Amino acid sequence: MSFDVIQPGMLSLLQDEGRYGQHAIGLTTGGPMDLNAYRLCNRLLQNAENCTALEVSFGGLQLEAKVDTFICVTGAKMPLLINDEERALWRVHKVLAGDIVRLDFASAGCRSYLGTADGFDIPQSFGSSATVVREHIGGLNGDKLTPGDNLPCYRVSHRTLLALPPQLQPAYGNEIRVRVIPGYQEHQFNRIQQRRFYSSEFVVSDRCDRMGYRLEGSPIQCDIEGILSEGICYGAIQIPADGQPIVLLNDRQTIGGYPKIGSALSLDAAKLAQMTPGCRVHFEPISIHAAHNALTMAHSFDHRLPLKEKTT
Repeated sequence: MSFDVIQPGMLSLLQDEGRYGQHAIGLTTGGPMDLNAYRLCNRLLQNAENCTALEVSFGGLQLEAKVDTFICVTGAKMPLLINDEERALWRVHKVLAGDIVRLDFASAGCRSYLGTADGFDIPQSFGSSATVVREHIGGLNGDKLTPGDNLPCYRVSHRTLLALPPQLQPAYGNEIRVRVIPGYQEHQFNRIQQRRFYSSEFVVSDRCDRMGYRLEGSPIQCDIEGILSEGICYGAIQIPADGQPIVLLNDRQTIGGYPKIGSALSLDAAKLAQMTPGCRVHFEPISIHAAHNALTMAHSFDHRLPLKEKTT
């Protein structure tokens, strides 16, 4: 009972919500770059919150079903085809053994999440199935999918076919505004540099991956060149010696010694992960109180999303 990988695409990784509590031994978090799209995929499938799904970056995936089950694809605008018939994203679909499932290349956004009913049956490593290739841990042998891989899953015969209405589906554009919680090293950047950071437009460089997004724009100067290495949180914005910001994401290193002007709000860091090279990024400061409010409102909104139902 599985899906067989015919073509793995550019980068396809098995992910659950992430590997927490392991920074002390040098293991990073991993997990889905766009947590909202991943969670909605599991919610539409009526799965448990932490079920393992497949993160597909840029597209090009082709699978053959070896089991009767249900699938759902959320995230980037990446055409989904079942037996060469295009199907809607953000909707649950039934698949039968022998069906060919394909994800073509993305036209908006860059990361999609393909989930199956009850999730892929992947053993956990250090409390998580999340794949981190750099650490060679999680997923299938700690690596990205390759042709011939086998993705174990479950036979499921009944599901309510849920769909997220089109007007509520995220839109992935070419420009984003990222809210930043100033950090305790902010005072190492003088007022002119802070104003430059928040008033400038940056562009996503071609050096962006699951570790972090390196941006290009007006160089931001810091009064110090480095600090003693310290723990790095998700969304931390490092300013290295060249002055070009780096927003650190899921597969970031656990410690680092570059000064940090602040941290991107997690909601916006996840949206940043859908940006491709050349997309434009602006930053704006936000207080801790406002950040808590934004997270609470987003959590409440996600749990109140009306989903269409059609039982088969």
